[in-house]
Amino acid sequence: MSGGTAGLAERARQAARERWRRLQALSVVLLQTSVAAAVSWVVASRAVGNSEPVFAPIAAVITLGVSTGQRFRRAVELVLGVALGVAVGDVLIYFIGTGGWQIGVAVALAMAAAVVAGGTAAVVGQAAASAVLISTLTPPTEGIYFSRVVDALIGGGVALVVMAVLLPVNPLTVVSRVARPALGVLIDGLSAASRGLREQDVGPAHDALLLLSEGEDKLDEFHEVLPEGQEAATMAPLRWHARNALRQYVDSAEYIERSIRNARVLARRAVTLLRDGEPAPPELGESVAALAEAASVIRRDLGRGRVPEEAADLLRRAVREATVAYRQGLRFSGSVVVAQIRAIATDLLGTTGLSHEEADREVRRAGGVLHER
Repeated sequence: MSGGTAGLAERARQAARERWRRLQALSVVLLQTSVAAAVSWVVASRAVGNSEPVFAPIAAVITLGVSTGQRFRRAVELVLGVALGVAVGDVLIYFIGTGGWQIGVAVALAMAAAVVAGGTAAVVGQAAASAVLISTLTPPTEGIYFSRVVDALIGGGVALVVMAVLLPVNPLTVVSRVARPALGVLIDGLSAASRGLREQDVGPAHDALLLLSEGEDKLDEFHEVLPEGQEAATMAPLRWHARNALRQYVDSAEYIERSIRNARVLARRAVTLLRDGEPAPPELGESVAALAEAASVIRRDLGRGRVPEEAADLLRRAVREATVAYRQGLRFSGSVVVAQIRAIATDLLGTTGLSHEEADREVRRAGGVLHER
């Protein structure tokens, strides 16, 4: 198999794996949506007596289409937007008929009503979409169908119940799914930087710099999904047990972010150190390797809902190794690497439950205070 064909096959496999992971990540939402659509149809048709409750499953599907952020709150807004748009569209089209300009008027009034009601952009947009649906697909012909507003409220209400009570997402799974890649950037970056320092090879150190520089997207995803995890742990009784474990993720987010940024500085100075031929004692690479190992322990334990206490020993070891390297004699870039090792160790100690002051004392105790030689 030629190199080009092998590369194409590998990219195809990676794309397939990525799509499979995406399907797994969305499996709960898919199940929630299908169940809510079916249940809302049954409730609207049998409990309310509407023979064609089209807007019940439509409202359920729209409501559960919110994928990230404060999902429950935004879902409530969408329910209100659907109901408002249906109501305005029903009343207006009954009186002025259907057609191009009538649709425009219905959309404008539905959006205006949503704004006056204090709706957010989601409410305003959904009110407009629902007004269009009413005006084009099922315009009223024999009266104002208030039953369709009821259907929309039933569909949205069923969706909220399914989301919060019957099939709530697992907040730890949701947050861990994006936290693992963010921590993976830190682990892989530190591992590559360590390899470059130990092998006196600028290549791996440069790879580490590129990896850590491109890790901002992973951090952004981590921050975006935290509110959804917190909301699930708050709103869903079946997930209340996850609140303490999730709080550890929330408390650790800032420390992880700072560690990645400090690791980027570390990698940049490691590249300069190696290019300039500055001294790089073996302990310097071992210290960075201990940081990577500690980050791996943190990723494992946070995902299991445990405080990563084992990481503390690895972080103290990293500081001790860095101090030994410093006292053997380092130049400017090497000294900056040591400073970043201590900064990363301080931040990662924060994930173990220590305050910044306590973590700083641990680092000073492990490595002492570095003075000019």
